[in-house]
Amino acid sequence: MWFLLGAPWDSSGTGRGEARAPAALRRAGLSRLADVDLGDAATVITSTERDSATGVRALSDTVAAARTLAKALRDGMAEHPGHRPLVVGGDCSLLLGVFTHLRATIGDVGLWMFDGHPDYVDPLDSDTGETADSELAILTGNGPAVLTGVGPMAESRHASDDGPAALKGAAPMVASRHVALIGHRTADLDAESAAELARLPADVVTGADALTVDFGVPTWLHIDVDVLDPVVMPAVTYPQAGGPDFEQLAAMMAPLASSPSLVGVSVADYRPDLDPDGTCAARLVALLEAVL
Repeated sequence: MWFLLGAPWDSSGTGRGEARAPAALRRAGLSRLADVDLGDAATVITSTERDSATGVRALSDTVAAARTLAKALRDGMAEHPGHRPLVVGGDCSLLLGVFTHLRATIGDVGLWMFDGHPDYVDPLDSDTGETADSELAILTGNGPAVLTGVGPMAESRHASDDGPAALKGAAPMVASRHVALIGHRTADLDAESAAELARLPADVVTGADALTVDFGVPTWLHIDVDVLDPVVMPAVTYPQAGGPDFEQLAAMMAPLASSPSLVGVSVADYRPDLDPDGTCAARLVALLEAVL
């Protein structure tokens, strides 16, 4: 059984289309896949200011959104025991709220992450400062301490004396050895993308092993829809050629979605403003119905 929770989260703070995804996917029939629809958490980000010390865009709004989503998840799981959460974003930064909740309530948790990109950019090196460039790095403790909770500061270049209170406690939200990164592009990369890929910790599971790995801990399944080839999923902010089609993605997801270790699912980065006839929304709902 599932409960649905929207997270209209756009880390750019510009009101880009990702924030409208939960509503669009509900119109396409997503609510019928869940036993309970809890509506949307108040994860709206409006700031476009970039923190000078950390490089993070909308830093205070991001911390507030993560805490809000974590509380909504905690309340949803308490009020609906026996239900797994299906969280629909928004962009991939919603994982900061998901894992703030999971780490506090469960402890060690793994992540199966389908994404066309590693999302492992240092915020100071990001062109935009959006946490959607960096959330996997942050989750594994590699980034600003105000978001990772590691250290007093993860690195001196991330130090900030006047930012918001730290998001969480003393350990990474997820150990890198408990992460499987699936579907990210590894060939024909530009220099920046290659440098991002090189930053991945060596113990992150990739390749064929990522589709069968069991970390021995409760594990979250995340799907960034830009993992799909843009020929079949053009409604994303950062399309990248070379991904699977819907049928191939369903086949890759199926064994993970049926695993007894699965604790919940999130979907991110669909842009309804780039999908005027709703075709992509309908195909995403059909994918989730087939797999979940």
